[in-house]
Amino acid sequence: MNDRTVPLRLPTDAITQPEAADVVIIGGGIMGTSIAYHLAKAGVQNIVLVEQFELGSGSSAKPLGGVRANFSDPGNIQLGQRSLERFASFDQDFSVDIELSRVGYLFLARTPEQLAGMEEATAAQNRLGVSSRMISPEEAGQLNPYINPEALLGASFSPEDGHAHPVAVVQCYAAAAEDLGVTILPRTEVLDIDRADNVIRSVTTNRGRIRAEAVICCAGAWSGGIGELAGVELPVVPVRRMIGLTPQTPTGHPTVPFTLDLGTTFYFHNYRNGLLLGISHQQEPGPNREYSNEWLAEFNAAAEICAPGLATPELAAGWAGFYETTPDHNALIGQDSQVAGFFYATGFSGHGFLQGPAVGELVADLYCGRESFMDPAQFSAERFSRSEAVLHEANII
Repeated sequence: MNDRTVPLRLPTDAITQPEAADVVIIGGGIMGTSIAYHLAKAGVQNIVLVEQFELGSGSSAKPLGGVRANFSDPGNIQLGQRSLERFASFDQDFSVDIELSRVGYLFLARTPEQLAGMEEATAAQNRLGVSSRMISPEEAGQLNPYINPEALLGASFSPEDGHAHPVAVVQCYAAAAEDLGVTILPRTEVLDIDRADNVIRSVTTNRGRIRAEAVICCAGAWSGGIGELAGVELPVVPVRRMIGLTPQTPTGHPTVPFTLDLGTTFYFHNYRNGLLLGISHQQEPGPNREYSNEWLAEFNAAAEICAPGLATPELAAGWAGFYETTPDHNALIGQDSQVAGFFYATGFSGHGFLQGPAVGELVADLYCGRESFMDPAQFSAERFSRSEAVLHEANII
């Protein structure tokens, strides 16, 4: 691949939609582009990726950019760990700067229950080779001078984690996939998925019909509707999340870990010469992506507890985006057992960007019928029909 940070692409109108494909990928965010690249790299031919808007314009456009293996569930730990390895080699593999900053993740505990859960999660991470550790409130304050150590009982720190630039990663995967022969069609909306005898037969878009016997749904917040077209239940609903950016300053701010308080869901990290600030402000599910400052009241109350110097911040900008949520706030990855040829990777509930490289590899292996670095069975959408199989992840915001 040539040295570039933005893919060189033909205008959309100049790209002809093929009449047939081996597989149609629906969704052009981190999941769709990663899967397209990994499938093409595995030798799969005639891949078509369709995106109803522009590449990376859904949940991938406005995430926090965090990359981590600091989870409590072993499956999430493995996905984060594998992705971190891939993020670390992007410069070498693709000659693209994704602005990877491995400043670490700092999770804060303020109750005995949070501390016990954090100790258990850290032990699980260590068993899988993650270099996280429990630290004292005093060390947390040394790592992040904005933090009030007196508010804490303890914290966990994972030094290999950090944050990167989501748009650069999506563009990179898209360009690499195109170089390997993938047809990418932005501004192409899926209108119907035809199946006969529970076998995928074709995908109809606003450009026409594509004969195909396999579909991979990576449509993020829109995945529920795509599933309905194919007769597959994907319990994914969009929920608005908002963040703010402080003004850029000539001297910047102290470099701090990506810091999150489990109790209030308050978080922040460096962003260029400013700070990115947020909190998981409770919202009703729905398609609203309009930004407002309503989240600041909860943010300020949490900041007064955890980091008083960040309360009532001056903001230079803000944005709103979707969390594509599932009932247990964990991903859906798998192949439908009733509709042959229907695969999915969606519902990441805020963790999609950081798990994208690993999921691309995992789904490509699943499609090719070969053993992968882990078994995705726990992430099957069918787990919700078995209450004992619902996933429990403590380190989520």
